[in-house]
Amino acid sequence: MFGYYLDLAWRSLRRNSVLTALMVLAIAVGIGASMTTLTVMHLLSGDPLPGRSGLLFYPQVDPDTSLDGHKEPFDVMDYHSAVDLWSAHRAERQTLISSAPVKLRAEGSAVPPLMMQMLATTADFFPMFDVPFLYGGSWLPDDEEHRARVAVISAQLNDKLFGGANSVGRTLRLRDSDVRIVGVLKPWRPSPQFYEVRGGRFSNGDTADFFAKPEDVYVPYFTGVDIADRNFNVFTCWRIPDDHAKLPDQPCVWVALWVQLGSAAKVSDYRGFLADYAAQQKALGRFARADNTRLRSLMQWLDFNQVVPSDVRLQTWLAFAFLAICLFNTIGLLLAKFLRRSGEIGVRRALGASRRAVFAQCLVEAGMIGLLGGVGGLLLTQLGLWLVRRQPAAYADLVHLDVAMFLGTFALAISASLLAGVLPALRASRVAPGLQLKTL
Repeated sequence: MFGYYLDLAWRSLRRNSVLTALMVLAIAVGIGASMTTLTVMHLLSGDPLPGRSGLLFYPQVDPDTSLDGHKEPFDVMDYHSAVDLWSAHRAERQTLISSAPVKLRAEGSAVPPLMMQMLATTADFFPMFDVPFLYGGSWLPDDEEHRARVAVISAQLNDKLFGGANSVGRTLRLRDSDVRIVGVLKPWRPSPQFYEVRGGRFSNGDTADFFAKPEDVYVPYFTGVDIADRNFNVFTCWRIPDDHAKLPDQPCVWVALWVQLGSAAKVSDYRGFLADYAAQQKALGRFARADNTRLRSLMQWLDFNQVVPSDVRLQTWLAFAFLAICLFNTIGLLLAKFLRRSGEIGVRRALGASRRAVFAQCLVEAGMIGLLGGVGGLLLTQLGLWLVRRQPAAYADLVHLDVAMFLGTFALAISASLLAGVLPALRASRVAPGLQLKTL
């Protein structure tokens, strides 16, 4: 019976080609607009580390010695708190993170000096965040303690300086220090750059920097502190800094700490450890409050910082509103189409077709329109994503149509057309056969 309905639907669509084209176009335009923005939203709000995000947590303590009543601790820590927590090794893995601009040049390269972002971190950074290597590997944990002059560089920097060749063992000049390359990453583009997320809820929806490309140079944390000196990107200070003190001794927060915890029991234990540490620091006079600590998972931290740009959210709502308008137009066109066939439907009803059969036939026809609209919507979605990739947004190069969104395009198109066809099909199925036969 379904094949019979398909045959009738195809004949009907071909018989009214202009009306069919209008309905398919309405569905395609609505689907193209909504799926373009939905795909962008899907990519920007997705899990940057599927399968691992539930193991990664972001601890926070409040080093502010004042009692100004702020509810949340700072998004990052002061140097001494972060190093204390890292040195305690109370997690399966833990990594310190700070970034700084640095002047860079390569020994024996014709490329002039470059200004790059350097990430000072620890050896656990790479296994914790599944960072892939093309050549070499990370430095050893002992290199942290000995402040070894070693570095890992990005694939992009390796291409720029060394033409993509294996550069392990080559030397870079970072400011006034020579460092030896021990590893080169494969192209790596987390979305968002989750390990650097902070302050998003204060940014008035401008969170595009969270989707910037990762740093090009990675060095052991304490090596980076020596090299960058006071040039690290400071989040904020709770007192006026001392011009004569080194950055680690300033009343400022600029160090992030991530920990890996493999079970709920370990998460609970680490929360207790944070509380105990804060209480200890309050007793020593470093903290004003001991109860202002947090431990959020990676996805909780991203949600807390509202990483999806507000303009993307607004565009998504507007696109689906536009899809609703297209559906209302489709409902009107379907209603006109089905009611023009009242005589045909009356004959079928007089010959024994049930209301359910007429309803099903009309829905099959609406579904076929949705399938054709889905094909058109897919083409318009690809065009929309192509236009997005040419925008000057930090996340533009991330935008692509994955398998889930490809299937979602057709699912949404068919669902939308079936929804639009319910009312016209219901009206068509209630046509009185006797009245229609009198007019033939």
